[in-house]
Amino acid sequence: MRLLHTMLRVGNLEESLKFYCDVLGMKLLRRKDYPGGEFTLAFVGYGDETDNSVLELTYNWGVEKYDLGNAYGHIALGVDDIYSTCDEIKKTGAKVVREPGPMKHGSTVIAFVEDPDGYKVELIQLSTQGSNAKQESQEKLVTQ
Repeated sequence: MRLLHTMLRVGNLEESLKFYCDVLGMKLLRRKDYPGGEFTLAFVGYGDETDNSVLELTYNWGVEKYDLGNAYGHIALGVDDIYSTCDEIKKTGAKVVREPGPMKHGSTVIAFVEDPDGYKVELIQLSTQGSNAKQESQEKLVTQ
């Protein structure tokens, strides 16, 4: 088994495609209208669906806004240089809602951006991410 995709309902498909493709650098992999069901599906990601997990953006025709609820967390993306990535994101007019810095109670450097529908996307500095995983793994070994 493998994770295929995560689905997000969006209120404006074109704005969402601009954000995920133009701001975050994903590619539109496929898009299809379903007139009988009055919805459109657009799949975006960083590589072909045969080898990569992707996002399914679902636009239900005529629905412009959703309540996000409080169970959903975020999507996470690994980046090489979180500071320059955030600077580039700000230049597009997108929102950085948490500036880069160490996460609470850890050393992994993270930031958060927000898509047009208010979904949070976490950016994780790849060079700092593994240190916490190694530390947690070692702590588990010590406590077992």
